[in-house]
Amino acid sequence: MTLSWFQIVRLGLVQMALGAIVVLTTSTLNRLMVVELALPAVLPGALVALHYGIQLSRPHWGFASDAGGQRTRWIIGGMIMLAVGGFLAAHGVEVLQTSFALGLAISIPAYALIGLGVGASGTSLLALLAAATAERRRPAAATITWLMMIFGIAMTAGVAGSFLDPYSPARLLQVVAVVVTGAVVLTVVAVWGIERRVRVVRQPDPMPFRQGMAEVWAERKARNFTLFVFLSMTAYFMQELILEPYAGLVFAFTPGQSTQLSGAQNGGVFLGMLIVGIAATGFRIGALRSWVVAGCLGSAASLTLITMLGTIGPGAPFVAAVVALGVFNGMFAVAAIGSMMALAGEGREQREGTRMGLWGAAQAVAAGFGGLTGAAMVDLLRVNLNDVQAFGSVFVFEAALFVAAALMAVKIMDRRATPGALVPGE
Repeated sequence: MTLSWFQIVRLGLVQMALGAIVVLTTSTLNRLMVVELALPAVLPGALVALHYGIQLSRPHWGFASDAGGQRTRWIIGGMIMLAVGGFLAAHGVEVLQTSFALGLAISIPAYALIGLGVGASGTSLLALLAAATAERRRPAAATITWLMMIFGIAMTAGVAGSFLDPYSPARLLQVVAVVVTGAVVLTVVAVWGIERRVRVVRQPDPMPFRQGMAEVWAERKARNFTLFVFLSMTAYFMQELILEPYAGLVFAFTPGQSTQLSGAQNGGVFLGMLIVGIAATGFRIGALRSWVVAGCLGSAASLTLITMLGTIGPGAPFVAAVVALGVFNGMFAVAAIGSMMALAGEGREQREGTRMGLWGAAQAVAAGFGGLTGAAMVDLLRVNLNDVQAFGSVFVFEAALFVAAALMAVKIMDRRATPGALVPGE
């Protein structure tokens, strides 16, 4: 028995809960540290990097959910860790006002818990979806769960932001407590009983982690796809920390306008994901490989256009170009996630979680590496180049990475096979 549409939506609620907590810790708390507390921006940047780095544990969590016989407990347990980490991170911001050393001592383990929680809950959730979703529904399942995550991020940012004004440390703790408690309750309600109904509960597997991981890495498909995920996600995240500064320096956007720009880009991502979900599943238009390639090439073209518009400056249709980038990013991302779900069930049986963990770790490393690399490249280039040239050079390099990712997708994904499948052979 496979997941019904209603059960897929229920599992999507877990992604929504994940996004709700993460957006507070990686966005709201960052702003409070830099603006209200006047701390160096490198501090929250380092804490967020720690959160991504800890997600190298994803293969361990995926293997544990494979070997342990059940994934539900890892999904719920991971969400509890994430909730505790989120509340501690908010408490750390409160303490930083009076004691930097104590606040940092609270914040470091808090962000480590956030990384562990995202890894445990998110990896196990994707493994369950991959193992229990019918092949024809995987593109739509990926779309639904990621759209719900984006919705959770947007809704939490808007609602929590309104309740934070006027800001006070006590109000911050109250808002975060409500969000993290609601996320845990929602997760328990969403996943309860699903795994047993779709009959994917397995007997415990005594194999050691290293042996199980070695078996997965020996699979050519899994190894090639790991490299593809790292390359493509590095390109995907390279503009994350520099697009809004580019808007302000080159197009004279105000802080409010640059914040709206981020919303417009996420709206484009939402639309791109929706297009793939409807076209690939509802109308059977195109295999996932085709959508991955189209998303990568479209992202490269959009980045090139963004670079060219910099020579025009204020008055150029910059927002439209950023929305287009979001659309193609969304197309690529949801097709790549659908491919992950399809591939997770291939190769040695009962290793869906391990494969999803491996690819999740590659994505997390790429997110941190891509964002920091893009920012560092801009800083270095601005020493000798003007803003248009410095930012433009990074965007062009990012576009080249997207083209390389498209070429790699063409090579390792078989258009004659089912959507998302790779070329046979070990």
